[in-house]
Amino acid sequence: MKTTLVVMAAGIGSRYGAGIKQLAKMDKNGYTIIDYSIYDAKEAGFDKVVFIIRPDIKKDFKEIIGDRISKIIEVDYAYQTLDLGEKYQVPSDRKKPWGTVHAVLAAKDLVDEPFLIINADDYYGKNVFKDFHKFLTDTNNQKKGKLQIAMAGYKLKNTLSDNGSVTRGVSVGNKDNKLVKIIETHEIALEKNGKISSKENLDSDLLNLETIVSMNMWATFPRFIDLCQEYFEKYLEKNKNNLEEAEYVLPEMIGEFLQEDIAQITILPTNDKWIGITYKEDLEPAQEEFKKMLINKDYPENIWK
Repeated sequence: MKTTLVVMAAGIGSRYGAGIKQLAKMDKNGYTIIDYSIYDAKEAGFDKVVFIIRPDIKKDFKEIIGDRISKIIEVDYAYQTLDLGEKYQVPSDRKKPWGTVHAVLAAKDLVDEPFLIINADDYYGKNVFKDFHKFLTDTNNQKKGKLQIAMAGYKLKNTLSDNGSVTRGVSVGNKDNKLVKIIETHEIALEKNGKISSKENLDSDLLNLETIVSMNMWATFPRFIDLCQEYFEKYLEKNKNNLEEAEYVLPEMIGEFLQEDIAQITILPTNDKWIGITYKEDLEPAQEEFKKMLINKDYPENIWK
Protein backbone atom coordinates (compact mmCIF):
# COMPACT_ATOMS: atom_id res chain seq x y z
CA MET A 1 0.00 0.00 0.00
CA LYS A 2 1.38 3.39 -0.98
CA THR A 3 1.58 6.00 1.78
CA THR A 4 2.39 9.70 1.52
CA LEU A 5 3.98 12.23 3.86
CA VAL A 6 2.39 15.69 3.62
CA VAL A 7 4.74 18.41 4.90
CA MET A 8 3.19 21.78 5.78
CA ALA A 9 5.85 24.40 5.01
CA ALA A 10 3.84 27.46 3.97
CA GLY A 11 3.78 29.27 7.33
CA ILE A 12 5.51 32.62 7.42
CA GLY A 13 7.05 32.00 10.85
CA SER A 14 6.67 35.57 12.13
CA ARG A 15 7.86 34.70 15.65
CA TYR A 16 11.07 33.20 14.30
CA GLY A 17 12.14 36.53 12.80
CA ALA A 18 15.31 35.34 11.03
CA GLY A 19 14.53 34.25 7.50
CA ILE A 20 12.57 31.18 6.47
CA LYS A 21 12.76 28.91 9.49
CA GLN A 22 11.81 25.78 7.55
CA LEU A 23 15.12 26.13 5.72
CA ALA A 24 17.34 26.57 8.81
CA LYS A 25 20.33 24.21 8.76
CA MET A 26 20.70 21.75 11.63
CA ASP A 27 24.14 20.20 11.00
CA LYS A 28 27.44 20.69 9.22
CA ASN A 29 26.07 19.02 6.07
CA GLY A 30 23.35 21.66 5.80
CA TYR A 31 20.46 19.29 6.49
CA THR A 32 17.24 20.76 7.84
CA ILE A 33 14.62 19.38 10.20
CA ILE A 34 12.65 18.45 7.07
CA ASP A 35 15.53 16.25 5.89
CA TYR A 36 15.52 14.32 9.14
CA SER A 37 11.73 13.95 9.17
CA ILE A 38 11.75 12.59 5.62
CA TYR A 39 14.62 10.24 6.48
CA ASP A 40 12.55 8.87 9.39
CA ALA A 41 9.41 8.64 7.24
CA LYS A 42 11.22 6.82 4.43
CA GLU A 43 12.74 4.35 6.89
CA ALA A 44 9.24 3.75 8.30
CA GLY A 45 7.91 2.88 4.83
CA PHE A 46 6.46 6.09 3.35
CA ASP A 47 6.83 6.26 -0.43
CA LYS A 48 6.11 9.85 -1.40
CA VAL A 49 6.38 13.41 -0.08
CA VAL A 50 4.08 16.33 -0.86
CA PHE A 51 5.46 19.70 0.21
CA ILE A 52 2.89 22.44 0.84
CA ILE A 53 4.68 25.75 0.30
CA ARG A 54 4.04 29.34 -0.70
CA PRO A 55 4.79 30.17 -4.33
CA ASP A 56 7.22 32.93 -3.28
CA ILE A 57 9.58 30.48 -1.55
CA LYS A 58 9.47 27.87 -4.33
CA LYS A 59 12.90 28.70 -5.77
CA ASP A 60 14.74 28.73 -2.41
CA PHE A 61 12.85 25.69 -1.17
CA LYS A 62 13.67 23.57 -4.22
CA GLU A 63 17.32 24.63 -4.24
CA ILE A 64 17.89 24.01 -0.53
CA ILE A 65 15.67 20.97 0.04
CA GLY A 66 13.38 19.82 -2.74
CA ASP A 67 15.87 19.01 -5.49
CA ARG A 68 17.97 16.98 -3.06
CA ILE A 69 14.99 15.10 -1.62
CA SER A 70 13.62 14.26 -5.07
CA LYS A 71 16.69 12.06 -5.67
CA ILE A 72 15.74 9.97 -2.63
CA ILE A 73 11.94 9.75 -2.73
CA GLU A 74 9.06 10.78 -4.98
CA VAL A 75 8.31 14.49 -4.45
CA ASP A 76 5.44 16.75 -5.43
CA TYR A 77 4.48 20.33 -4.56
CA ALA A 78 1.23 21.97 -3.52
CA TYR A 79 0.96 25.74 -3.23
CA GLN A 80 -0.96 27.53 -0.49
CA THR A 81 -2.00 30.99 -1.60
CA LEU A 82 -4.37 33.64 -0.24
CA ASP A 83 -6.80 33.26 -3.14
CA LEU A 84 -10.29 32.21 -2.04
CA GLY A 85 -11.99 32.31 -5.42
CA GLU A 86 -14.66 34.73 -6.58
CA LYS A 87 -16.95 34.41 -3.56
CA TYR A 88 -14.65 36.08 -1.00
CA GLN A 89 -12.54 39.21 -1.24
CA VAL A 90 -9.12 38.82 0.38
CA PRO A 91 -8.25 41.85 2.57
CA SER A 92 -5.51 43.92 0.94
CA ASP A 93 -3.30 43.84 4.03
CA ARG A 94 -3.64 40.08 4.59
CA LYS A 95 -0.19 38.41 4.59
CA LYS A 96 -0.41 35.09 6.43
CA PRO A 97 -2.06 31.94 5.04
CA TRP A 98 -5.51 30.78 6.10
CA GLY A 99 -4.31 28.10 8.51
CA THR A 100 -3.49 24.41 8.50
CA VAL A 101 -6.88 23.17 7.26
CA HIS A 102 -6.45 25.31 4.15
CA ALA A 103 -2.85 24.07 3.86
CA VAL A 104 -3.94 20.43 3.66
CA LEU A 105 -6.67 21.42 1.20
CA ALA A 106 -3.98 22.76 -1.13
CA ALA A 107 -2.82 19.16 -1.67
CA LYS A 108 -6.25 17.81 -2.64
CA ASP A 109 -5.25 16.92 -6.21
CA LEU A 110 -2.00 15.25 -5.19
CA VAL A 111 -3.03 12.82 -2.44
CA ASP A 112 -5.27 9.82 -3.06
CA GLU A 113 -3.68 7.35 -0.66
CA PRO A 114 -3.33 7.07 3.15
CA PHE A 115 -1.20 9.95 4.38
CA LEU A 116 0.55 11.55 7.33
CA ILE A 117 0.55 15.30 7.98
CA ILE A 118 3.46 17.02 9.73
CA ASN A 119 4.85 20.52 10.25
CA ALA A 120 8.07 21.36 8.40
CA ASP A 121 9.73 23.01 11.39
CA ASP A 122 9.05 20.31 13.99
CA TYR A 123 11.25 17.28 14.66
CA TYR A 124 9.00 14.50 15.93
CA GLY A 125 11.38 11.64 16.74
CA LYS A 126 12.04 8.34 14.98
CA ASN A 127 9.50 6.02 16.59
CA VAL A 128 6.30 7.91 15.80
CA PHE A 129 6.75 7.54 12.03
CA LYS A 130 6.82 3.76 12.40
CA ASP A 131 3.70 3.84 14.57
CA PHE A 132 1.85 5.99 12.05
CA HIS A 133 2.84 3.88 9.06
CA LYS A 134 1.55 0.79 10.87
CA PHE A 135 -1.71 2.61 11.67
CA LEU A 136 -2.23 3.57 8.02
CA THR A 137 -1.48 0.14 6.63
CA ASP A 138 -3.35 -1.86 9.29
CA THR A 139 -6.46 0.28 9.79
CA ASN A 140 -9.77 0.11 7.97
CA ASN A 141 -10.33 3.75 6.98
CA GLN A 142 -13.96 3.57 8.05
CA LYS A 143 -15.34 1.98 11.20
CA LYS A 144 -19.08 2.22 11.78
CA GLY A 145 -19.18 5.08 9.29
CA LYS A 146 -16.53 7.14 11.07
CA LEU A 147 -13.35 8.31 9.37
CA GLN A 148 -10.30 6.94 11.16
CA ILE A 149 -7.60 9.42 12.21
CA ALA A 150 -4.54 9.06 14.44
CA MET A 151 -2.66 11.78 16.28
CA ALA A 152 0.70 11.75 18.00
CA GLY A 153 0.25 12.32 21.72
CA TYR A 154 3.24 14.17 23.16
CA LYS A 155 3.72 15.05 26.80
CA LEU A 156 3.64 18.82 27.13
CA LYS A 157 6.94 18.82 29.03
CA ASN A 158 8.62 17.44 25.89
CA THR A 159 7.29 20.20 23.64
CA LEU A 160 8.04 23.46 25.44
CA SER A 161 10.42 26.19 24.28
CA ASP A 162 12.84 27.88 26.68
CA ASN A 163 12.52 31.07 24.65
CA GLY A 164 8.84 31.89 24.71
CA SER A 165 5.31 30.57 24.75
CA VAL A 166 3.91 27.96 22.36
CA THR A 167 0.55 26.93 20.94
CA ARG A 168 -0.51 23.31 21.41
CA GLY A 169 -3.64 21.21 20.98
CA VAL A 170 -4.44 20.13 24.53
CA SER A 171 -5.86 16.63 24.12
CA VAL A 172 -8.14 14.62 26.39
CA GLY A 173 -8.43 10.91 25.73
CA ASN A 174 -10.35 8.02 27.26
CA LYS A 175 -8.99 4.77 28.68
CA ASP A 176 -8.81 3.32 25.15
CA ASN A 177 -6.64 6.19 23.90
CA LYS A 178 -9.47 7.63 21.82
CA LEU A 179 -9.59 11.42 21.66
CA VAL A 180 -12.70 12.89 23.28
CA LYS A 181 -11.75 16.57 23.33
CA ILE A 182 -9.07 18.84 21.90
CA ILE A 183 -8.51 22.48 22.85
CA GLU A 184 -6.32 24.72 20.71
CA THR A 185 -4.40 26.48 23.50
CA HIS A 186 -2.27 29.58 23.02
CA GLU A 187 0.63 31.20 24.88
CA ILE A 188 1.50 28.08 26.89
CA ALA A 189 4.53 28.76 29.07
CA LEU A 190 6.31 27.26 32.07
CA GLU A 191 6.39 29.89 34.82
CA LYS A 192 9.19 30.31 37.37
CA ASN A 193 6.93 28.81 40.05
CA GLY A 194 6.75 25.59 38.03
CA LYS A 195 3.15 26.10 36.95
CA ILE A 196 1.92 26.12 33.37
CA SER A 197 0.07 29.20 32.15
CA SER A 198 -1.93 29.78 28.98
CA LYS A 199 -3.98 32.47 27.29
CA GLU A 200 -7.10 30.39 27.92
CA ASN A 201 -6.25 30.03 31.66
CA LEU A 202 -6.83 26.28 31.64
CA ASP A 203 -6.89 24.63 35.06
CA SER A 204 -3.86 22.63 36.19
CA ASP A 205 -5.80 19.36 36.06
CA LEU A 206 -6.17 19.93 32.31
CA LEU A 207 -2.90 21.71 31.58
CA ASN A 208 0.24 20.47 33.32
CA LEU A 209 3.64 19.05 32.38
CA GLU A 210 2.17 15.57 31.79
CA THR A 211 -0.72 16.80 29.64
CA ILE A 212 -0.99 15.10 26.25
CA VAL A 213 -0.81 17.59 23.39
CA SER A 214 -1.04 17.49 19.63
CA MET A 215 1.89 18.67 17.51
CA ASN A 216 0.00 18.73 14.20
CA MET A 217 0.98 15.18 13.35
CA TRP A 218 -2.10 13.46 11.95
CA ALA A 219 -2.47 10.21 10.00
CA THR A 220 -5.62 9.64 7.99
CA PHE A 221 -7.20 8.75 4.65
CA PRO A 222 -8.23 10.64 1.49
CA ARG A 223 -11.79 11.37 2.69
CA PHE A 224 -10.17 13.72 5.20
CA ILE A 225 -9.32 16.16 2.40
CA ASP A 226 -12.94 16.20 1.22
CA LEU A 227 -13.94 17.10 4.77
CA CYS A 228 -11.31 19.86 4.82
CA GLN A 229 -13.08 21.35 1.80
CA GLU A 230 -16.51 21.08 3.39
CA TYR A 231 -15.51 22.45 6.78
CA PHE A 232 -13.29 25.21 5.41
CA GLU A 233 -16.20 26.50 3.32
CA LYS A 234 -18.39 26.50 6.43
CA TYR A 235 -15.67 28.32 8.34
CA LEU A 236 -15.33 31.03 5.68
CA GLU A 237 -19.06 31.61 5.58
CA LYS A 238 -19.15 31.91 9.36
CA ASN A 239 -16.17 34.29 9.41
CA LYS A 240 -16.76 36.23 6.19
CA ASN A 241 -16.84 39.51 8.13
CA ASN A 242 -13.52 38.80 9.85
CA LEU A 243 -11.22 37.77 7.02
CA GLU A 244 -8.45 40.06 8.26
CA GLU A 245 -7.66 37.67 11.12
CA ALA A 246 -9.44 34.40 10.23
CA GLU A 247 -7.29 31.28 10.51
CA TYR A 248 -8.74 27.76 10.55
CA VAL A 249 -6.50 25.18 12.19
CA LEU A 250 -6.60 21.40 12.22
CA PRO A 251 -7.27 20.96 15.98
CA GLU A 252 -10.33 23.22 15.65
CA MET A 253 -11.69 21.16 12.77
CA ILE A 254 -10.87 17.87 14.54
CA GLY A 255 -12.79 19.17 17.54
CA GLU A 256 -15.80 19.75 15.30
CA PHE A 257 -15.48 16.21 13.95
CA LEU A 258 -15.71 14.94 17.52
CA GLN A 259 -18.73 17.10 18.31
CA GLU A 260 -20.53 15.84 15.23
CA ASP A 261 -19.37 12.25 15.78
CA ILE A 262 -18.09 11.73 12.23
CA ALA A 263 -14.56 10.58 13.06
CA GLN A 264 -12.69 8.43 15.55
CA ILE A 265 -9.29 9.74 16.57
CA THR A 266 -6.76 7.35 18.06
CA ILE A 267 -4.02 8.86 20.22
CA LEU A 268 -0.64 7.23 19.62
CA PRO A 269 1.31 8.15 22.79
CA THR A 270 5.01 8.88 22.45
CA ASN A 271 7.83 9.71 24.83
CA ASP A 272 9.88 11.23 22.03
CA LYS A 273 11.12 14.75 22.62
CA TRP A 274 10.07 17.46 20.23
CA ILE A 275 12.68 19.73 18.69
CA GLY A 276 11.53 22.89 16.99
CA ILE A 277 12.48 26.43 16.08
CA THR A 278 9.53 28.59 17.00
CA TYR A 279 11.89 31.46 17.88
CA LYS A 280 15.29 32.38 16.47
CA GLU A 281 16.79 31.69 19.91
CA ASP A 282 15.65 28.06 19.48
CA LEU A 283 18.01 27.51 16.55
CA GLU A 284 21.26 26.92 18.46
CA PRO A 285 19.71 24.53 21.03
CA ALA A 286 18.08 22.59 18.17
CA GLN A 287 21.43 22.29 16.41
CA GLU A 288 22.98 21.01 19.64
CA GLU A 289 20.29 18.32 19.91
CA PHE A 290 21.00 17.09 16.40
CA LYS A 291 24.73 17.11 17.16
CA LYS A 292 24.06 14.82 20.14
CA MET A 293 21.97 12.46 18.03
CA LEU A 294 24.72 12.24 15.43
CA ILE A 295 27.32 11.55 18.13
CA ASN A 296 25.03 8.84 19.55
CA LYS A 297 24.70 7.41 16.02
CA ASP A 298 20.93 7.79 16.02
CA TYR A 299 21.52 8.90 12.44
CA PRO A 300 24.38 8.36 10.00
CA GLU A 301 26.67 11.37 9.69
CA ASN A 302 25.44 11.97 6.15
CA ILE A 303 21.82 10.82 5.99
CA TRP A 304 21.46 11.09 2.21
CA LYS A 305 24.84 9.68 1.20
